[in-house]
Order: sequence, then structure tokens, then C-alpha cells
Amino acid sequence: MLIRRERPADVTAARDVHRAAFAGDGEPMEVRLVDALRESGDWVPELSWVAELDGSVVGHVVSTRGHVDDVPAVGLGPLGVQTAVQGTGVGSALVYASIGAADALGEPLIALLGAPEYYGRFGFVAATVHAIRPPEPAWGEHFQVRTLTEWRPSITGTFRYSAPFTTVV
Repeated sequence: MLIRRERPADVTAARDVHRAAFAGDGEPMEVRLVDALRESGDWVPELSWVAELDGSVVGHVVSTRGHVDDVPAVGLGPLGVQTAVQGTGVGSALVYASIGAADALGEPLIALLGAPEYYGRFGFVAATVHAIRPPEPAWGEHFQVRTLTEWRPSITGTFRYSAPFTTVV
């Protein structure tokens, strides 16, 4: 398996990964969200990763610009993995790549909405541990942050995702 930055030629394959990973009735919200994030000014190309296996894209993740009050940070997701390779480490490799890249870019933290039992293994904790409030209070412990090298305890407040997270439904 190869984890690498997404290239322009990967856009359709990345869309197909999310379509398969979040299959249901109609076009999955995650597909529409990734498309809208690409068009937003918050897309960070250095934080869009694919997992390639035998020459095919089997996973995709992106982190986009977010903020804790006025402090820039990043929001991770969507993260999608082809059904046939779920549970084989593809998702974990994409999360590790995202953490390393965000840290190398000097970001203070990564925020996400997800399962604590999954993301805890990567060092994510409930955001409230660091006095960071979720955009929706009902998210509770599922809204998590992973602090990075540039994190400072003075970074507190409410996290705000890129606009498509609230406009795409």
C-alpha cells in the first residue's frame, strides 16, 4: 500500500471511494461534501491523501481549514475506505499521514467528529479536555482534537469547520 498526496487525476477515484464507503440511498452526503470542500477556499492540497493498492485508489482523506475562534486549525474528514479493504489498516495509514502532514505544516491541532474508540489510538481526545467546544454541543465526546507541536494551551474556544460542513446536507 502506498499513501501519497492526492493528484488531480485522483479526483474521480477519490469520489468513488467515498461513494462506496458511504453507500446508501442517493448520492452520499460525504461525496457532495468533498466536492463542495474542493470548491471552497478552505481546501488544503497538502492535506488531501489517497491510499493506493495495486495501482488503484482504495482510500481518501482530506483535512480543510477550520478555526478555534480566530486561530487557524484543521478539520479532518471525510475519511473513506473501499469496503473490500476496510479493517486492513488503510484508514489508520491515512490518519497517520494526515497527522504528520498537518504537524509538518505547523498546524496547532486537528479536529474531527468520530468514534472515540477508533480515533483515540491516534491521540485524539474529547475536545473539551483542551477547552475547545464543538460546533454542535450535542456532539459531546465524539468531537475530538489531536494537538500537534504548535499547539498552545491558550488555543481555546469554539471550533468552526469550513462552510460546506454546515451547508451540505
